[in-house]
Amino acid sequence: MVGAPSILAADFANLAEEVRRAEAGGAGLVHFDVMDNHFVPNLTVGPDVAAALVRATNLPVDAHLQVMRPDSLVPAFVAAGVVSISVQPEVTTHLHRTLASIRDAGLEAGCALNPTTPPEVLEWTFPYLDYVNVMSVNPGFGGQAFILEMAEKVRRLREMTDVPIQVDGGITAETAPLMVEAGARVLVAGSAVYRGDPATEMRKIVEAGRRAAGEA
Repeated sequence: MVGAPSILAADFANLAEEVRRAEAGGAGLVHFDVMDNHFVPNLTVGPDVAAALVRATNLPVDAHLQVMRPDSLVPAFVAAGVVSISVQPEVTTHLHRTLASIRDAGLEAGCALNPTTPPEVLEWTFPYLDYVNVMSVNPGFGGQAFILEMAEKVRRLREMTDVPIQVDGGITAETAPLMVEAGARVLVAGSAVYRGDPATEMRKIVEAGRRAAGEA
């Protein structure tokens, strides 16, 4: 079970330090949200910031492209040094081609599912996927309430595939066990980590998840 801070909720003026604090709490991955103000009503950061973060941390950086034209950004994030890229199938016209381009560059390829996107949309993509990100809030903003039904979506995905499942949105020490028990293995948390001391809050989530997974 892996915990991952979402930098969306971090202090961007001290981003490297914010990640280091979460790492001290047991984080094993950094989740990097890319938003274009078109697919979602928010605008965040791009490949230059990702490259700077990659240089500043020893943790692997996972980029989630919440954008309308992910193919145009894949090469830049490959060059930035991230280890994995997930795209949204809702707006990716040639999904097989996109996933292949990510894998051909030596990265892990993922798909992120909006809350109302059914798992079945990925039925023919599993051979080309390295992970699935189940969004347990609507993408675009941090601090949203956890959507309880997403635990059932994780459970259904687990029945469909052995591809690792990541969950993102409203993840806390209270909701983490629900997702782990359903089959999730990567817990992305933003507001819950950065609302207080990141090391302390990250540790609470990681430990809660590990207990639910029988690892503690």
